[in-house]
Amino acid sequence: MSASLAMQKALRDRFVATVTVTDLVPATSILDRNSRPNPDPSIIIGEDQEVDEQRLARNVVRVYSTIHIWKKETGLTGVKAIAAAIRAAVHSSRPDPGTGFQLGDCYVSGTRYLRDPDGETAHGVVTIESMVSEAL
Repeated sequence: MSASLAMQKALRDRFVATVTVTDLVPATSILDRNSRPNPDPSIIIGEDQEVDEQRLARNVVRVYSTIHIWKKETGLTGVKAIAAAIRAAVHSSRPDPGTGFQLGDCYVSGTRYLRDPDGETAHGVVTIESMVSEAL
């Protein structure tokens, strides 16, 4: 398994287990999918990037995870509340990447709020950075 897949599973597990997240988005709407329309509201676990951290060790990877938030609303209040719940969930304690991986760090490094061109949907994009080492 790749470090990004391990983090995808760990982040979804964390979101589903965090009441402040599931109070805003049902666990059944926290998904990894590539189609629209998305459930309203929803958290879509999106794209990842893995960057080798060879200056630290050859088995260390920095994972950039992209989390998309979708909500039918004319403003951005709802997606901002969901993003804040995601941030709190990530910062409460380190997600567990599972057997074969160790998590050195994990934090929200950026969030963007966008208005969808349909005029009815708000979109949030959260970037989570994780430093993951593969057990040797």
